[in-house]
Amino acid sequence: MSRGAAAYFGALLALCALVALAFAIGRFPVSTGDLVGAFGAKLLGLTHPLPENVETVIFKVRGPRVLAALIVGAALAAAGTAYQGMFRNPLVSPDLLGVATGAALGAVLGIFLSRDVWTIQAFAFAGGLAAVALVYWIGSSVPRHDPLLALVLTGIVIGTLLGSGIALLKYLADPYNQLPAITYWLLGSLASINPSDLGAVALLALAGLAPMLLLRWRMNLLALPDDEARALGVDTRRLRLVVIAAATLMTAAAVAVSGIIGWIGLIIPHAARLLIGPNFGRLLPLAMLLGAAFLLAVDTLCRTIASIEVPPGVLTAMLGTPFFLWLFAASRKGW
Repeated sequence: MSRGAAAYFGALLALCALVALAFAIGRFPVSTGDLVGAFGAKLLGLTHPLPENVETVIFKVRGPRVLAALIVGAALAAAGTAYQGMFRNPLVSPDLLGVATGAALGAVLGIFLSRDVWTIQAFAFAGGLAAVALVYWIGSSVPRHDPLLALVLTGIVIGTLLGSGIALLKYLADPYNQLPAITYWLLGSLASINPSDLGAVALLALAGLAPMLLLRWRMNLLALPDDEARALGVDTRRLRLVVIAAATLMTAAAVAVSGIIGWIGLIIPHAARLLIGPNFGRLLPLAMLLGAAFLLAVDTLCRTIASIEVPPGVLTAMLGTPFFLWLFAASRKGW
């Protein structure tokens, strides 16, 4: 078995094991026999004598949460992979151009205005898209500058400005009702995911993934200097715009339903690249598998390691920091 095939097989095997574990453990444990019987009955259209509370836990409580972890983790990892390849920088993550901060400002504004959950998610999604559109417009309008450097610097500046807006709204928010909700959202959570959320985020994630897959061979050329890529027939400006739009769509959709969950888009592409190499066509699927597995593992830990649920944004930072340092040391010979 080749190294690439072994990496795919191992990632898929780990993902399947984590899915089974996520369904089985929790405050209400579910046995392996009940899991097999429940899913077998659903797939084959048979009846299985399961207690009603077990079926509720599997399909209505843990089912949407497991699917959300898979979709959000894969979307963030795919966006991070695309950004790192496009910017030719291993320190790039999906929130580089302000999508996470813009989504956070939109969600905080919705909470501050006491809107319902759907409106808050819509505000978050729109805020992420608007922030990246503003960054791209300003960065591409700066004359006589490296376009990638202009985008990075503009993203940092706009992100700082949006962050100050979040701080102002937190200062003005009601400390008894609004402020706890704002803090909870900013730390990220998959606890309140429902099936309707899953349908929307899955469609948006697929819409962002499609152009990445269709242009996967051109993505490798973005690692070259712009002059060389253009000499090979690639319009780097247009390709960059398509990649930014696709990655932003995936990230904004994920952040709108889960809140801000960092580190996935930064460390998972590194791990996938270490296993399979930099070819984007092979790297993207593996990064998505690893991203889905990583967030599912983190979310399962969040709801089982303590009597109260730990926000996944906290745990991804605690696990991501040493993992990133190990990856950095393991790949020190080159990126």
